[in-house]
Amino acid sequence: MEIVKGTLVVLHIVGFAAVFGSVMAQMPAVKRGRAIITNGVIHGLSTMFVTGLLLVAMKYMLDEPVNNFKITVKLAVLIAMVVIVLINRKKDSVNAGVLGAVAGLGVVNVALAVLWQ
Repeated sequence: MEIVKGTLVVLHIVGFAAVFGSVMAQMPAVKRGRAIITNGVIHGLSTMFVTGLLLVAMKYMLDEPVNNFKITVKLAVLIAMVVIVLINRKKDSVNAGVLGAVAGLGVVNVALAVLWQ
């Protein structure tokens, strides 16, 4: 089970990397007014959600302690990211604030995971 858990954690981090990397890759396009929400952001958010859900379910199945408040806060941050992305994904271009909000909320989510024990 540790291998499965470790694999899910790695995939969860890969999801964050896809979101963060896709957003950072669009930053140079902001100056030209051509920045968009790429599929990498959407796929990364989906990966983060599914792997996070599976990690929490696995903790419950193994009777490990779960900090429900922490999980709720992390889920709320992820939902905020998804809402921002879904609202702006069909636009011809997005501004730096939208990209910064998605990247910043992603970093907040990582900080919550690492620092909140």
